[in-house]
Amino acid sequence: MRYMLLIYNDEAAMANVPKEQTQQVLAAYGAYTEALKKSGAYIAGERLRPTQAATAVRMANGKTNVLDGPYADTKEQLAGFYMIEAADIDTAIEWAARCPASSTGTVELRPIWEMAEYVAAAE
Repeated sequence: MRYMLLIYNDEAAMANVPKEQTQQVLAAYGAYTEALKKSGAYIAGERLRPTQAATAVRMANGKTNVLDGPYADTKEQLAGFYMIEAADIDTAIEWAARCPASSTGTVELRPIWEMAEYVAAAE
């Protein structure tokens, strides 16, 4: 089964981290990504740019509404993601716990609803 690991961190706090500590965090993510790849669990993963670079798009009454910047004011912001393949939820939880963000922020683990499964449930 595929899972998304959604990584949340406090952007303001991360912006104030000393360069040496930032390099350590990047090295930890590099090692984590390599471990995922080596195990065969890795499907995809990326770091996201800060919320100031975000654009929110909504449709209302057939009209496109575009908002620049962060849509919601929250303590933690979505900073990146991994998509993994895991045999079960327990294995996915183990990978989420190993993610560097689990000790500095939050890693939200969500199963991906496979399209065939989704279509069958809608019928």
